[in-house]
Amino acid sequence: MSIYGPYEGTLDNILLDVEKRIRQLNQQEVASQQPKLYEHLIGRVKTPASMEEKCQRKNYPLTAESALRKCKDAVGIRIVCNFISDIERCLTILRNSDWCSVVKEKDYITNAKPNGYRSYHLILDVTENYQDIDGQNPGHFYVEIQLRTIAMDSWASLEHEIKYKHKIKNPERIGKELKRCADQLASCDIQMETIRQLIRED
Repeated sequence: MSIYGPYEGTLDNILLDVEKRIRQLNQQEVASQQPKLYEHLIGRVKTPASMEEKCQRKNYPLTAESALRKCKDAVGIRIVCNFISDIERCLTILRNSDWCSVVKEKDYITNAKPNGYRSYHLILDVTENYQDIDGQNPGHFYVEIQLRTIAMDSWASLEHEIKYKHKIKNPERIGKELKRCADQLASCDIQMETIRQLIRED
């Protein structure tokens, strides 16, 4: 049986429900004559094999409780925005939403990882009409949200491709080049934000 036990199908439903809610938030912004919140939305339920690997890495028992309570990223959604200010708008809206509460935030945009990775991570506690592992209905389920600009997302995808698909002969040099590229893209994000503000002021 899967590490998720009887909750595997529920996680697929949670993903669909949260994606729908985020699309509705976007539609509300556009209906209010605001720019769209994001360019695209990518969701996934972590495969049972990936979750088992994570639990083993963290020395958690291979149980549904570990997968759904100790680990909080069984359901994940990436929101890819055009501008940094769109990320900030998404954060404000999610923090104020009545269907979820924010239980953890990590700002890798202001404080990029040493390799250059930039993104904003949220863990949401989402209340849904399904029984959770504690026997509650409506139940509480964790959803990880990653917010990135297109530039941040492109870099992360390419970095993953380079690191995991190839045996790197000169990892130090590649690491330095990737970090330099990440810094250049971050600078570009700031420039694009400045241009957007200048256009709005006209």
